[in-house]
Amino acid sequence: MSSSVPRLVVAAPSSGSGKTTVATGLMAAFAARGLAVSPHKVGPDYIDPGYHALASGRVGRNLDAYLCGPELVGPLFLHGARGCDVAVVEGVMGLYDGAAGEGELASTAQVAKVLRAPVVLVVDASSQSRSVAALVHGFVSWDPEVRVGGVILNKVASDRHESLLREALESVGVPVLGVLRRAVQVDTPSRHLGLVPVAERRSAAVSAVAAMGAQVADGCDLEGLLALARSAGPLPCAPWSPGDALASSPPPPLPVPYPGAAAPGPPLSALNGPRPQTPDGLVVAVAGGSAFTFSYAEHAELLAAAGAEVVPFDPLRDEQLPDGTQGLVIGGGFPEVYASELSANETLRKAVAELALGGAPVAAECAGLLYLCRELDGLPMCGVLDATARMSERLTLGYRDAVAVEDSSLAVAGLRMRGHEFHRTVVEPGAGAAPAWGVRTPHRRVEGFVQRGVHASYLHTHWASRPGVARRFVERCRTS
Repeated sequence: MSSSVPRLVVAAPSSGSGKTTVATGLMAAFAARGLAVSPHKVGPDYIDPGYHALASGRVGRNLDAYLCGPELVGPLFLHGARGCDVAVVEGVMGLYDGAAGEGELASTAQVAKVLRAPVVLVVDASSQSRSVAALVHGFVSWDPEVRVGGVILNKVASDRHESLLREALESVGVPVLGVLRRAVQVDTPSRHLGLVPVAERRSAAVSAVAAMGAQVADGCDLEGLLALARSAGPLPCAPWSPGDALASSPPPPLPVPYPGAAAPGPPLSALNGPRPQTPDGLVVAVAGGSAFTFSYAEHAELLAAAGAEVVPFDPLRDEQLPDGTQGLVIGGGFPEVYASELSANETLRKAVAELALGGAPVAAECAGLLYLCRELDGLPMCGVLDATARMSERLTLGYRDAVAVEDSSLAVAGLRMRGHEFHRTVVEPGAGAAPAWGVRTPHRRVEGFVQRGVHASYLHTHWASRPGVARRFVERCRTS
């Protein structure tokens, strides 16, 4: 089976060249023309897809060949692009940069090759003229399987500067499909290694995306870019489906006690009264709002396909969990920015603690892990885990190979899974919980917590790579 969607990949020689501005602006410009645009991001980044969603009106999706494997890149792409007129894929880092020590794995170039998509190279031309030809020639010729179909020149100073750049590039044979002036600035503040999430500055983000769209529409050859996207041929794979993924994954083992975990506490009914069932069935609450913005769309889709009703809630504003909650998913974000507000919502913190101590399944990643600790930078959190968390000057960043150490609400001991770490915090554990993962990269260590139904870890994982974890989580919700 093969499917075809017009598509192009926006790449660059290095980070900071303007990929996000061009990709997001291109999505907005195409959408303004009435096209249905499918937005994608190479790599594990959660933040850029939020801007892509504003630009396109569709969920931004990630394509990560390390977390999910190269074989899922095409199916996940087609799943997100279903029914669209054109797809825009924003690359990560430089075109040929991938997972450290893994060759081309997880690079933009690899994803472009898997998708059989032409590449548009965004070049920061602010400090060069004729040398731009050598730079582009190198990127074009480095891997013959990567088709660089055009160049967009960014931060061009003047008409004279543009003329010199265009003249130099004539010898390379790659068309210039856009020129963006240096003087035009788009307000996109950054934190750590990325933009501030949309949820934290929605009004300003809407204005910024509109400015990117106008900038790209004014400076780029949209018809030429569309023609390039339409030159992509069919993909020899079928769209990914959460239902099919669950059907083809191994069935979860029957629930067993968690080895090494604390003895089960009193049932939730003794703490919180009976948990009502909703007409639609089992409820899994998913944390959202400004404090918890890191989530892959496929997680909720897999939970729903496994039989759960996925209900979002905002820990900054909601004082209770959604009615009938039988499981809880708390993803990543920047909780340190909202530590005071999270701590002040004492009613919800107690509800989360009661749910977790009652044995209900809870899956927490990174920011979710911090929220479950006793405290974060001295401020009380949920107190589910006997651990304290604090901000650190050290940035922990990178892909990880991991093995489940204990049976948990997510994984069977021995399950291998790949993840990604990205944080500036340190968690100091107490006692009473087993580790969640044995991490094999960059060095061997154990990490995270398994305690009753809680699986909490710094690792961000992509459940499409192991759809059985979603089904196991929902089954545990039914039996807890």
